[in-house]
Amino acid sequence: MPHVIVKLYAGRSDEQKQRIADEVTKALIAAAGCSEGSVSVGIEDVEPSAWTATVYEPDITAKAATIFKKPGYAPA
Repeated sequence: MPHVIVKLYAGRSDEQKQRIADEVTKALIAAAGCSEGSVSVGIEDVEPSAWTATVYEPDITAKAATIFKKPGYAPA
């Protein structure tokens, strides 16, 4: 039962978000061998000015051991 939360800078259209959800679902089906019905994808908009405090520090820095694809940037 994979559930994925994608956090993005605010401003993507609903169509873009749906495409992201569709592609993440396809990737999970292929890589994890799960069924489409078991996948859920949430997408959260984050204002750029809040990124470091609400995403980078709590989700990336504080959970470094769980990050399998590390970002190629440092917070501003």
